[in-house]
Amino acid sequence: MELKKIVDKLGLEVAAGAEHLGRAAQSSYVSDLLSDVMANAGEGTLWITIQTHANIVAVCALHDLAAVVIANGKRPNEETLARAEEEGVVLLLSPQSAFDVAGRLYELGLRGIER
Repeated sequence: MELKKIVDKLGLEVAAGAEHLGRAAQSSYVSDLLSDVMANAGEGTLWITIQTHANIVAVCALHDLAAVVIANGKRPNEETLARAEEEGVVLLLSPQSAFDVAGRLYELGLRGIER
């Protein structure tokens, strides 16, 4: 599913990487542990978290994730935003909880990672 469609359907704010909204998300994953995401999420995954520090950008870039949705109305600092722009990482913001974001994505047909 194209990121632009997800942004539009969920009313997400694009905080960084707006020029990359044509990317496709193939699955979604919810976690706040970077090591868990690194072990379980892969290329094309849309990661939902409440983490806002710059390390989320590194994980996203390293594993070629589709984007990061930062939930619960949390906002990344300027360092995180700048790093995301440098790395071409899409950061999306939602006032909703991670649970609600995941549920809405599920309703749109974007499922979790298949095992």
